[in-house]
Amino acid sequence: MNQFYSGRWNFYCISLILLLTSFQAFAQKNKTASALPNIVYIYADDLGYGELGCYGQQKIETPNLDRMAAEGMRFTQHYSGAPVCAPSRCMLMTGKHSGHSYVRGNFELGGFADSAERGQLPLAAGQFTIADMLKQKGYATALIGKWGLGMANTEGSPLKHGFDYYYGYLDQKQAHNYYPSHLWENDHWDTLRQPWFAVHRKLDPQSARDADFDSFKGKDYAPEKMTEKALAFIDEHKAQPFFLYLPYTLPHVSLQVQDKWLDQYKGKFEEQPYYGQNGYASTKYPLSTYAAMISYLDAQVGIILQKIKTLGLDQNTIIFFSSDNGATFNAGGVNTNFFNSVSGLRGLKMDLYEGGIREPFIARWPGKIKGGAISELVSAQFDMMATLAELTGQALTNTDGISLLPELLGERKKQQKHPYLYFEYPEKGGQLAIRMGDWKAIKTDLRRDPSNPWQLYHLKTDRNEAVDLAAQYPELLKQFDAIVQKEHREPPVKAWQFVEKVIQSTSNDRAK
Repeated sequence: MNQFYSGRWNFYCISLILLLTSFQAFAQKNKTASALPNIVYIYADDLGYGELGCYGQQKIETPNLDRMAAEGMRFTQHYSGAPVCAPSRCMLMTGKHSGHSYVRGNFELGGFADSAERGQLPLAAGQFTIADMLKQKGYATALIGKWGLGMANTEGSPLKHGFDYYYGYLDQKQAHNYYPSHLWENDHWDTLRQPWFAVHRKLDPQSARDADFDSFKGKDYAPEKMTEKALAFIDEHKAQPFFLYLPYTLPHVSLQVQDKWLDQYKGKFEEQPYYGQNGYASTKYPLSTYAAMISYLDAQVGIILQKIKTLGLDQNTIIFFSSDNGATFNAGGVNTNFFNSVSGLRGLKMDLYEGGIREPFIARWPGKIKGGAISELVSAQFDMMATLAELTGQALTNTDGISLLPELLGERKKQQKHPYLYFEYPEKGGQLAIRMGDWKAIKTDLRRDPSNPWQLYHLKTDRNEAVDLAAQYPELLKQFDAIVQKEHREPPVKAWQFVEKVIQSTSNDRAK
């Protein structure tokens, strides 16, 4: 073989070796990627425990979430980390309970007008989130919905906490209006097709006309925009593992929904107009609007489920659904008694009673999670970080959560259990709560009186916390005191500091 052909032969051999090496590397990368499931976490806002058909709701239609529960697992004793928005979101994202979490209350900054938008206390730099953790395994990460943990120009921006992309509300107060003048996209203002208006203004019952109620409507409905962005993100990243955190604002007041959805409920209920007397937007049909908002949320879940299925990603996508806290306290025209929104549980949003923190939780993963399964495991949203760490093969030590993966996969003998769940909440007078087995202990109004005693309820026989058994179990109360002392870490915000006085008061009582 002459030198010319010998050189060409060597060139071809080398090229072939490089091609095979590249193909093997590509195949290995794809194999690794395909082994990692896509993760979608859909978060409702102020949705009560009993507001879905699969949790007993009789008046509001939720066919998609009911189907999701029928095709997956429904949890009956799952808790948010707190009874209001911002701390629950922080605890979900960081895997910490409310004795350790960086954010423990709704620390509001600024005002409602665009010119006064400042958001809530920013999530501090260095706070490790679920998105940070999943990026370590090559996930594309997106937040689409309500953040509530810091504005674009602060260290709380989602782009600084593990998200490649975000779209939606940064400020919870802006989220009181479903027709805002703008949303945020990757730290940039996205102008929508309606001007800013004061959503909390009242109407005069004597003079209000249809045009006055219509003044609370606009052209761009924020949740619809969120779904559009979510579908685009899924399309863009369908060939790689992705994490989509989708915290819709529904059904948090204001009561605002598109007419075509409202029309499905008008005439079904006896109702009177709401004129804004308890804050938020006025609406001529408050019961119908609230029901329609929940059905609209359900429809968005259905759209996401169908998108995943259409793309052939069903078998490799785990989808979760829950809510940040219990149903609202009859503000803005909401009537939780009419809808039995918390399924008879005691308390609402801002309460550490069951109605404020026990949440619907549904998980679906075809072929992995058994359809129609019901779990009574006592669990919490701050378990999600540990769950997703095990799911993606990552070691995680700095968390208050436990992995729920064995429970989800039907391996209940392997499932770790919490010895107790701990809650502290600095607002509405200052509250503490502990769930230990079937026992639930709670203290209220602690700012006024740090020595207020424990209330004690046996949830297996008294799910609605009606019969206080504290006087019969003094030894249990001592255990709860010790748990508070063990689990509490003083928060950085003075407005949230109340537990140390409770601990001191308990110590003084023992010394007497």
